[in-house]
Amino acid sequence: MARLTALKDWRNWRQGRALRPAPGADDVENATQRVLMYGVLPMWFVPAVADWVMHRRTDIEKTTGVKESAIHALMMAEAGVPVLAGLVARVNPLVLTMMGGAAAVHSATAIWDVTVATEDREVRPVEQHIHSFLEVLPLAAVVITSCLHWESVRDLAHGGKRPDAWKLLPKERPLPGKYLAGIAAGVGAFVALPYAEEFIRCVRARKSGA
Repeated sequence: MARLTALKDWRNWRQGRALRPAPGADDVENATQRVLMYGVLPMWFVPAVADWVMHRRTDIEKTTGVKESAIHALMMAEAGVPVLAGLVARVNPLVLTMMGGAAAVHSATAIWDVTVATEDREVRPVEQHIHSFLEVLPLAAVVITSCLHWESVRDLAHGGKRPDAWKLLPKERPLPGKYLAGIAAGVGAFVALPYAEEFIRCVRARKSGA
């Protein structure tokens, strides 16, 4: 019965009143929402493209190749899954745990990535600085989301005893459809497309023996 109820909730996930920062409001909650929605998330696109450019300039396809590019894909998945959950799902102890766990795993994978990269490819200081932005953004998203949902943080600290604490449920007030479409388009254009091109380029280079 609980599963059927959850599925019904997801079928109607766009029916609630959209969540928008109040126009002209300067209180902490609205300001924090703006920072998260229009600062932290879109900010991911700039270092992602810059990192792809650095990989291309240092001939990743001729050095670390498919192995490093596959790690990049893994890191995107580690960041993308909790971002998707935070965008469409109700922020409760389950989602906060997903976000925190993914951020920790992402940081560990980032260390593995640099270890692999420095074996055969020149990792320039500029690229290392770009990595610092990519590593801190997931942590920043977790912290800001926690500030906006302090009651869920408190619930998590007490073991998540509320009835819906460990259920993946849609937001009661979903984010605007245009905003979600914009974020999806940005992820496709500035993250998925460049790194798909990188992976294909690496695979082709390995097949040709370059």
